[in-house]
Amino acid sequence: MICETTRRSCGVLIVVAAAAVAMLAALSCGVGPANAGGGVNGNAGRQQRQLKAGSGGGSSGGCSNLNLYEGSWVYDQAYPPYDSSSCPFIAKEFDCLKFGRPDRRYLQYRWQPGGGCNLPRFEGEKFLRRMEGKKMMFVGDSLSMNQYESLLCMLHAAVSNSNITRQSQPYLSTATFQDYGVSIMLFTSHYLVDIEEQEIGRVLKLDSISDATSRLWRQMDFLVFNTWAWWYRTGPQKGGTEWGKPGLRDCSHETDPVLPPEASNLAVGGAVSLALQAQQDAIKSIHHPILFLNITGLSHLRKDGHPSSHSGLARLDCTHWCIAGVPDAWNQLLYTTILDQPSTPAPFF
Repeated sequence: MICETTRRSCGVLIVVAAAAVAMLAALSCGVGPANAGGGVNGNAGRQQRQLKAGSGGGSSGGCSNLNLYEGSWVYDQAYPPYDSSSCPFIAKEFDCLKFGRPDRRYLQYRWQPGGGCNLPRFEGEKFLRRMEGKKMMFVGDSLSMNQYESLLCMLHAAVSNSNITRQSQPYLSTATFQDYGVSIMLFTSHYLVDIEEQEIGRVLKLDSISDATSRLWRQMDFLVFNTWAWWYRTGPQKGGTEWGKPGLRDCSHETDPVLPPEASNLAVGGAVSLALQAQQDAIKSIHHPILFLNITGLSHLRKDGHPSSHSGLARLDCTHWCIAGVPDAWNQLLYTTILDQPSTPAPFF
């Protein structure tokens, strides 16, 4: 979710539902508790080596709400959009090539919406000029970090000679593109709301966000909220059932996206589907304008995009995403949505 603030209240919220095991939840930026909502219909099929994903909501330059998230992963030899070995922002968890991933094909899929909709090419300098003097903060967990670092890599590739300064504090990382006065920030907050230590243990205060956190958020021009993986517990592993491969134990050795034999065999289901529906219902009750970046279905197809054993961690990782990779598509959709907003009057610029 992205929220543009006016220092007093929110203008536009963009809710992002993300990435197979993660859902980015909505938070109202007015005074009051978080609101969760959202929805997805993630179908997939095979047609001329294109991978189909289901519909969603949202807005983008020249594309209808439906077409933006209903489309195909298309193999494109011009991809990836940058060389990850030249990006100084990638954490070891996501640096798959550095840690020995032998295949490259996963880097060369781009998201192509249907219905004749063409996403604009990500132009980092154009993004920075549009954002001049503004601050964007990603708030959430390590999946927020995934998207944050992807965006920094995409921007760095466009303005590699620009003066970029970095600051790191507990729970807060900042990269500032000094030539443009643009700060991109990451604030670690797994649940978004307050946690208190009590006699019974750690207690989530679902209706409470600390004054210090609130003041920090209100200094931002854009807030990108993410929470899901820390709330969602599935119990025993389901393996590859949701990828149409029941015998699959994990994402190891997966080098291609999901290619089901029938167009409607794969869907985001179970608890994830119910939670997404709850999110969608809650969004309808929020009075602020909302744009929904519905990336769950399209990400769900990319079983090939996870670090697996190719990261700096001593464990198998089928939750996060390689950089370069799938998070670049999230940021291209974010970029497209931002460009589609009128310069005047606000909500965005």
